[in-house]
Amino acid sequence: MGQAAVRQEARKSVLEAQAEMKAERDKREKRLSGLGVDVVVALRERDAAVLRCELQSGRALRKMLDEGLSMKEALQWCGPEVGRREAGRLIKQAEESPQQGEGEGISTGTSGTEPDGTRGDQGEE
Repeated sequence: MGQAAVRQEARKSVLEAQAEMKAERDKREKRLSGLGVDVVVALRERDAAVLRCELQSGRALRKMLDEGLSMKEALQWCGPEVGRREAGRLIKQAEESPQQGEGEGISTGTSGTEPDGTRGDQGEE
C-alpha cells in the first residue's frame, strides 16, 4: 500500500470518527435544548398558577372588605397566614388585574374600603 493510500485511509477513518462525534453532540444539544424549554415552561406555568391563586385571594379579601370588615378584621378571619402588607398587595394586584369579569373595574379609591382597611369617601363612622 502506497503512502497516498495510507493517508487516504487515515483521513477516511478520522472523518468517520468525527462525524460520529458530531452526531452525538447534535443529539446531546437537541436533548439539552428540549430540557431548557421544559425548565422555562414549568417556571412560567408555576408563575401563572401563583398569579391565579393570588388574584383569587385578593378578590376574596376585597369582598371581605366590601362586606364592611376592616383590614384587621378580615385578617383575623384569615388566621396567621396573611399579614397586612401581603393582604394589601393581593388586593391591589386583584384590582389592577385585567382578568376581572365585566362590571369589575379597577378601584379608583373614591368609595368603599381601601386596601389598608380605611373607608373611602364615607369618612369616619
